[in-house]
Amino acid sequence: MRTAVKWLFIICLPVLLLMASVTWAINSPWLYKYGFDKYNVSETTGLVQSELDSAAAGLIDYFNSGDEEISLIVVKDGEPFELFNEREVGHLKDVKGLFHLVYWLLLGTLVYALVYVGLNVFMLRDRRRMAWGLFGGGCLTLALMAALGLGTLVNFDWLFRQFHLISFTNDLWMLDPATDYLIMLFPRGFWYDAALFCALSTAVGALILGGVGWWLKKRSSFLN
Repeated sequence: MRTAVKWLFIICLPVLLLMASVTWAINSPWLYKYGFDKYNVSETTGLVQSELDSAAAGLIDYFNSGDEEISLIVVKDGEPFELFNEREVGHLKDVKGLFHLVYWLLLGTLVYALVYVGLNVFMLRDRRRMAWGLFGGGCLTLALMAALGLGTLVNFDWLFRQFHLISFTNDLWMLDPATDYLIMLFPRGFWYDAALFCALSTAVGALILGGVGWWLKKRSSFLN
């Protein structure tokens, strides 16, 4: 039983760290601004920087709200207009559902990890088992992120398409970059950068937790 619980903890860590990185990305205005600047989104959309910032803030608010659909008004050439059409609104509704799944996975794995650590530290007094769990989870996470990073570098387009086919039950994600503002705001390059950001930040978290596990393991061996 203890072995199964330990392995579940090890498996939880990559999910926890990746979901934390995705949550960070979803709610980081600077990441949106980075993409807007790098890919000249102001020129592509005809929206000034302040309107792009407003659009990013509106999207973040929507993803964290209880609203079923988004209604985002921006100003272009002095005239207000609805940024997203019906198809884009439908896709953003699907994306919001996916992001909420990310939040629930983050919460679930975080609770399990905290309970596991708490039991081992304060009740079972088995820091060696916890150390092995942290070290093993960190190593597993690094291996998975290395595979994800390599896949992103080698064939991101294939991974991106497979992700959409698996994650969505409709074709609302197939938008026109010439007419649909959602694609203009977030071109392919933005998602490539975001994927690498999530993989790298997850790997950093894994290095920290794995390093703590390695230190605790060495310390336990020394004390014993």
